[in-house]
Order: sequence, then C-alpha cells, then structure tokens
Amino acid sequence: MGTVKLGTDDIRYIAIFENMTGAVVKDCLVEEGNRVVFVVKQGDIGLAIGRGGATIQRVKTLIGRDIEVVEHAPDPSLFIKNVLKPAEVKRVHITTRKDGKRIALVDVDEKHRGLAIGKGGRNIQRAKILAKRHHEIEDVIIV
Repeated sequence: MGTVKLGTDDIRYIAIFENMTGAVVKDCLVEEGNRVVFVVKQGDIGLAIGRGGATIQRVKTLIGRDIEVVEHAPDPSLFIKNVLKPAEVKRVHITTRKDGKRIALVDVDEKHRGLAIGKGGRNIQRAKILAKRHHEIEDVIIV
C-alpha cells in the first residue's frame, strides 16, 4: 500500500466514523463538494452501514456531508470493483506498461458505464485516487 497522508479534517472524520460505527477505517477521502468516502477494513462494511442504513445515516447527519463507504480488499481487482459499486463490473485486468506503471482496465456492463464514470467523471476519479493509494495502480481505464 502506498503512503496516505491524512489532514486534520480526515482524521476528525475517521474518529467520528469509527466511534459511531465500530468499523475500522483504512482511508478517508474528502471530495470536492459535500462527500466523504471511507475505505473500511474488509468485512466491516455491514458494521459501517448498519441495519437498513441507520448507522451511516446517523454519521451523515452528525458530520453534515454525504457519505460513501468502500470495502477494502487486498486483491486490487476486487478493490476496484468495490470502489465502482453499484456499477456492474464484468472484469478488471491489471497490466504493467513498458515504463513499469501498473494500470487497471475495467470492463463495465454497457448499461452501467455512466454509473461507473459518474457525474463529471467523479466516480472514475475516485477509483484512480484510491487504486493508487492502496495498490500503486497509476490509472484506471473503463473499456
């Protein structure tokens, strides 16, 4: 995993999230606008969301921002699938270019292509940032 530098707001959000949910946070990404993305330890997604989404709703109300939760995975292909949910990803192929940089080619179901890319490319940008931080993948490309 690459080095992740967290700011004061990131650390504050992580503390609130972990205290309210009991889930272990591996990373926090504060996006432009009003959204915070938490990457939780594999297996902690249920704790983070809570029954019927009640836990995540309480956290959202407390911090006053939209929240997304991504389940970490040691396998980069599975991690990228988790980041792009709920888009239906058929396959993720990780390859190394001649210059040594790793890239992920993501095959997404045609009807979920827009969902994977997101409004203004927000979702694919998030996937690129998180894939680089957690699996040293330089680029994520929807094919």
